[in-house]
Parts: sequence; structure tokens; C-alpha cells
Amino acid sequence: MEKVPVIFLPVPNSLKKSLNFFELDPSIQIPVELSPNEDSLDPNTLSWEAIISGMLRIISAPNEYDIPPEWVDYYKRFVLTVKPEIYHEFTGASIVKAKNGEFDMALEISAILEGLFPGSPGVLLNKALILEKKAVTQEENIEALEAYETALSLEPVLPDTFFNAGFFFMRLGEYKRAKDCFSRYVSMGEESDNPAGIRSEFPAELPAEKLNQAKKIIADINSQGLDDSNFTEAYNLINNGHDEKGLSKIRDFLQKNPKAWNGWFVLGWALRKLRRYSDSLESLKKAEELGGSSSDLKNEIAICFMELGDFKQAQKELEHALREEPENIKIISNLGVLAMKTGDRAKAESYFRFVLELDPEDALAKGMFTGE
Repeated sequence: MEKVPVIFLPVPNSLKKSLNFFELDPSIQIPVELSPNEDSLDPNTLSWEAIISGMLRIISAPNEYDIPPEWVDYYKRFVLTVKPEIYHEFTGASIVKAKNGEFDMALEISAILEGLFPGSPGVLLNKALILEKKAVTQEENIEALEAYETALSLEPVLPDTFFNAGFFFMRLGEYKRAKDCFSRYVSMGEESDNPAGIRSEFPAELPAEKLNQAKKIIADINSQGLDDSNFTEAYNLINNGHDEKGLSKIRDFLQKNPKAWNGWFVLGWALRKLRRYSDSLESLKKAEELGGSSSDLKNEIAICFMELGDFKQAQKELEHALREEPENIKIISNLGVLAMKTGDRAKAESYFRFVLELDPEDALAKGMFTGE
């Protein structure tokens, strides 16, 4: 988070009389956030809103400012007294910002909540969800993973942390960990397996729809053998660029699990990265035949068709995938690439502009307009 200029002032006399529900400490100065073009302030022009804004800035990044820890604790007490509903208000705001793609702002709000409610299961889960939604690069996936690991290290763990972490680990190809998370979620929702004390922490009944979804995913992982070490190792090898080694591992997996569509998908993914497009397409189509229908699968099939010169079929696959995930940057970028290949530069530019709206740092989209 970028350090914002803050100055520290005594509480002005004009405001002391208006605060009768919090005992002010005259030895602690009040932080005030400066506007970009300001270097000083008239204390008599201050409002409580400006002071609270300054306090929140300090609370969200206390190590950025050289002040005593007791001052930070004082600011926390002040804010929680003045804004008792801040947890729900700011949590809702961070969710809205994340849904709108304003991830940096969502994370700033989350940092404030972390400062006010250190170790809060809900705050830590919300941070993990924001980072997961933001993640495009490997580094961003690592940030999201670290956030989930922190949320999972609490005692007890919030049930929704297990549920959402399960999907996150599936996205990373970590099906063994995903299965463990979903299993823990299901056990928390079943009275007979629920250890005493967990329900006293989280008394609300877990939604039947989510419990059934978790049970189905566990059954799918078991039936396809996706918690097999060969699958996990193959996925990680290919994801880290070791495609030939990953190819060998995924073939070992498919010998034992020939009907696992995810295995055929990973095989096709590796072959596509090795530019063996016809072989890749064959494997990906096998994944479809066995029940695979994810947008990632459609995207991989589209890339193969594109490289094989079947632009019409590539367009069809990408449009199908985009209907499932309208803000998937990989799919939108590939639509841009396809438009370039078919000579429609105007359409390509519109796709890449949309990509930059979702991720201003996307290298491929930026290169489209800078010539890099």
C-alpha cells in the first residue's frame, strides 16, 4: 500500500466540545490525511470525518508511520466508538469494490478491517477471496494462497473458509487439499461428526445446497482419482513450465484412471504448450466426451483450433467459454488474438481495451497499444 502523507495535530478546541462519548487523551495527537497538493492544514478547519480518515490510514498500515503503538490502539478505540457498524459497512464495501474489479481499493478496505479486527476469521477470508479474484499471475496466486493459509491456520476455522479454499485448491490442481477442505466443511455441517465447541463458535446451520455441492465434489474427486500424487505432480510440473516431465506424470495417472476427464484435460494442456496442437485437441475432445465442460477446457480447445487454422470453430468455443465467465481475461485476450489473426484490428482493440479495464498491467493488452 502506498504511503499517504499524514500530519499529526492536537485536537482543536473547536471540536473538543462536540465529542462527549469518548474520553480524549490530550497527550495523543490526531492524524490527518493531507490532500495531494497540501503540506499543512489549519486545525480550525478540521472535521471529525477528516480525522477518522487519517486514523483509518494509520490503522491500515501502522508500520509505515513512526508513532508509538499505544497511539494506534487509541485510534482503534476511537474509530470503533464513533463507527460501531464499521465491520459490516466496510466488509460490504470491499465486496462491492472487488465485484467491480477495483481490487486495490478492496484490499485497502480489507487492510483497515485487519487493523481494526486482527485475526478476525471473516476479515481474513474476505481478503483471501479478493486476492483470489484478483489473481492472474503466478505471483498473485501465491499471495492468494498465503491469505488462505492464514485463514486456515485459525482455531477454529470459519466453515466458509474451508468451502472457498476447496475451490481455490481445485483451481490450483491441488485436489488432495481441496478434498480435505470440503470434507472438513461437510463434517462441520453434520451433527453426528461435529465436535463439541464448533457449533458454539458458529451456531448457524450450514446451507444444504453448499453441503450437497461439497459432497458431490468429494465424490467426483474420489471417482476420478484426482487426489492421486501423479495428477498433482503433473499439474504442478506443467504449471511451472516443465511440460515434458508433466506429460510423463499425467500419462502415468491416466493409465490408472482412464475415465478421469481432468486427466485428459491436463494431458491436452501439456500437449498444447508443446505446440502439438492436433494431439492436444484429441485429448481435450476426450475430456469433453467424459463430461468436462469448464471454460478453461473450451479455451484450450479454442487455442488448438486457432493454431490449426479453424478460426470459425475457435470463435465458437471462445464465445461459449465467455458466456460462462464474462470477465475471464484469458478468454477475452484470446478473442483479441483471434480477431488479429482474422484481420479485424478494430475488434481486437476493443477486446484488449476490455482486458486493460480488468487488469491495467496485462502485458499482452498493453503491448497491443504500445507496440512492445
